[in-house]
Amino acid sequence: MNGELEAARLLLTRLGITPEQLVQAGGHTAIQIPTFSDYIGQVALSVSPASRRLYSTYWKRIEKEWGTRRLDEPTALEIKQLAERTKASAVVRSNARGGRGAAEHLITALRCIYSYAVADGLIPEAANPAIRVAKPRRLPSTRRALPPDRLTDIIRVAATTGNDPDLDSLLLRIHIETACRRGGALALRRADLDPDQCLVLLREKGETVRWQPVSPTLMQQLLTHHTERGHTDQQEQLLRYRNGNPITRRRYDHLWIRIGKHLPWVATQEISTHWLRYTTLTWVERHFSYAVARAYAGHTGKSDIGTTSTYVQADLGEVATALAALSNEDHPLAVPRDHATRDTPTHRNEPCLPAVGLGA
Repeated sequence: MNGELEAARLLLTRLGITPEQLVQAGGHTAIQIPTFSDYIGQVALSVSPASRRLYSTYWKRIEKEWGTRRLDEPTALEIKQLAERTKASAVVRSNARGGRGAAEHLITALRCIYSYAVADGLIPEAANPAIRVAKPRRLPSTRRALPPDRLTDIIRVAATTGNDPDLDSLLLRIHIETACRRGGALALRRADLDPDQCLVLLREKGETVRWQPVSPTLMQQLLTHHTERGHTDQQEQLLRYRNGNPITRRRYDHLWIRIGKHLPWVATQEISTHWLRYTTLTWVERHFSYAVARAYAGHTGKSDIGTTSTYVQADLGEVATALAALSNEDHPLAVPRDHATRDTPTHRNEPCLPAVGLGA
């Protein structure tokens, strides 16, 4: 075989023909594989803002390490080595897990780059090296549902400290009642409020969109907030500071830092807004059912409980019934109590989470 190749090269040389000219003569153009520096910028413009925010740190590291290299050059072994270096250099925090999250995000960021490269025909799918590198196994989350007395303490501190307790109290009530993520609250607009049915439209990660019941009290607070601080355009962000500027994720950071100063256990355990989601969904599951908690959370995939989820989905009325019990207020879409099944609590005779502690 080597002899034949040498003979072919010699013949081409004598004829004055290059291999590239042969390829072009056959109607094909050699693919120019971009470098990481060239391609990462293109990928960044193609992903959602949330993905860009998550991956940007790791793309910068990849560009620093391999910026001048072509996408088809790194091997699976090199990606694994880079993940291990990223893991070793991860910032150590009180809730750190040995850099496992950093290594996972680096591999995911590379998979994102290579998925676009495959779609663009730059490399064949079988040559994708990132897909052959396993992510670190995720450890169980340390988050859990907060006891009612601890939740009450958090609400009290938020409502009595800081430069805008009305805003902070409203934020907590939104998350306690809806169990939404930060992105869902920040994306709220006046146009997303349905006062007649006490519903809010939540737009969260994965571009999911759903109507979520809220109590009449919370709906009135949202309407009042918009009247006092809102933008005239109902398509603009709802939650704003007193000066009319829209809030950002930084408001959440400042809120939990302040609460942690008054409640040391909050700082020690690094409690955050996502703990409120755990708290509400745990309460709903314990008092109603897994199907209702799943619908309350906005989960729609089948990966967690399989095909059975197709047949046991809870409807909006059941979610509203759970919210009525949670908030200790009637809801226009709630199922009448005399039609309730199981040992579901009626919202007039069983203690609920202290959401009402946020004020009327």
